[in-house]
Amino acid sequence: MLNVVLYQPEIPPNTGNIGRLCHAAELQLHLIAPLGFSIDDRSLRRAGLDYWRELDPQLWDSLEDCLAAAAWESAVYFLTTKSERRYWDAEYKIGDYLVFGPETRGLPDSLLEENSGTALTIPQKRGRSLNLATSVGIVAYEALRQVEAC
Repeated sequence: MLNVVLYQPEIPPNTGNIGRLCHAAELQLHLIAPLGFSIDDRSLRRAGLDYWRELDPQLWDSLEDCLAAAAWESAVYFLTTKSERRYWDAEYKIGDYLVFGPETRGLPDSLLEENSGTALTIPQKRGRSLNLATSVGIVAYEALRQVEAC
């Protein structure tokens, strides 16, 4: 199973839609606190529909706690607009982690600097970014294609 990590997500419908995607693609969803909403927020439930109960998202107090629980052979990829390495250039394997930042600010620069070797980007016009749920879908399905899990 691949892992999708949402670092401090802010918008409930995005998280709900990502939860739906994770359910459909059999991905494990990890949510890193603080969340910008309550986990039982009505708009989160609406976007996730009836999948949310079956999804069993893992809640973490910090990204460090989440990644400390990762298997040692798992790669951790940090998705950002601040990298030149394209997401399709990574060689994904089962167990890998795809880490996405909050909608309004992305992942912290310090985290990206510490992990520049595993920072990936979706090529796009500069200035504005793709929606978080769209970005997760793009990268997750490339990872699934590579591991032939679809």
